Amino acid sequence: MEEIAISKFKATCLAVLETARKTGKPVLVTRFGEPVAEIVPPPAPKRPADWIGSFRETGQILGDIVSPASDENDWEVLRR
Repeated sequence: MEEIAISKFKATCLAVLETARKTGKPVLVTRFGEPVAEIVPPPAPKRPADWIGSFRETGQILGDIVSPASDENDWEVLRR
């Protein structure tokens, strides 16, 4: 595990956080040689193995999906 003094961490905080994220290795922040904090990278995001078909069985068909949503008499274009 990499150790870094708190003063150096304060000056390079964003770079240390990015390094921990990229390498996946924790960083120990010390003050006068004593541990103050440990920077631990987040776990890798869980992604489905295959996104195709991931929403299957989540929808419902309610009623007729072929007929118009409104009455044909309400359509101005058909009145001519």
